[in-house]
This record gives sequence, structure tokens and C-alpha cells, in this order.
Amino acid sequence: MSGEPHLPPPAHARPVTLRPATGSDRDFLLAVYSASREEELAPVPWSDEQKAAFLAQQFQAQGRDYRQRHPAGRFLIVEVGGEPAGRLYLAVLPGNGLPDELRILDIALLAPFRNAGTGSALLADVIAEADRDGRRVSLHVERWNRARRLYERLGFAVVAETDVYLLLERPPASS
Repeated sequence: MSGEPHLPPPAHARPVTLRPATGSDRDFLLAVYSASREEELAPVPWSDEQKAAFLAQQFQAQGRDYRQRHPAGRFLIVEVGGEPAGRLYLAVLPGNGLPDELRILDIALLAPFRNAGTGSALLADVIAEADRDGRRVSLHVERWNRARRLYERLGFAVVAETDVYLLLERPPASS
């Protein structure tokens, strides 16, 4: 024995799986949501308690909105090597004259699972599903979000924009 501590394999070397989110995942999902907003809230001069209360309220409102607007949506927990790592929310939207759209409502990973291939693996699976079904894939992203570069590498392009958000789409492979 070398005396070295046993370290788990890096996130990119472990299998990425999805499972439906359940009520028992609420605390984990709140932690993922909160982690996704840390950078944005860092300069806000609130106490930790005020930030936590704000995040809990926003998390609740977002979840209610997603489920009301997309009752057939898929609300999934991302696991890496069996360990909860993030969330992936998907919905199918009608195409209105175009191919239907597989909308990524939300994709968020905890920090230890970012920049390790987990997001790329998730998106590759979403794209493969959409291609198989002849659907576009779309998502909204903040203009300054670093993940935008990944989306563009995977064939997403800007199709609409506001002051804050870009709507990115990737056509089905068959088009």
C-alpha cells in the first residue's frame, strides 16, 4: 500500500445517468439551483440568510412555473457514477410549421461536475434523441454564460435574442 488516499475516478470517467426527480430530491435540487446563482448573487449586499430565503423563493417559483407550463416535461436528476450531480429539464414544444422542438428548459451541474465532460455527454444524448425523432433542440442562455461556447461547438446557433438571453437552436441532423 502506498498510503495514498483512494480517490474516485474523475467525473468524465464515470457513467452519466438520468432518473426522474421526486419529492425527496427537493433539497438537492434547491442546492443545484442555489449553486447556479452563486456568482450572480455574490455582489449583492445581503446576508447569507437573506440570499438563502431569496433563492428558496425563486426556486419554488421556477419549479411551479416549469411544471405548469410543461406538464408533460421531463424533470431529471443527473447522476455521475451514481452520485447526484445536477438537473436536466426537458420539454417537447410543437413546431408550428417547423419540426417539433426538444427544449432544454434547464441544465445545471454542481461545480465538481463542470468542465469534466458531463455537460457534453448530457447534450450529446439530448441531441441524439432529437435527431432520432426529427426534432430541433433549443435552449435559452444568458449572453455571458460560459456554456454558450459549448452549445455553439455542438451546432447550436442564435435564432433570437433579448438584452439578457439568447435563444439557441440546433436543427435535426436530417435537415
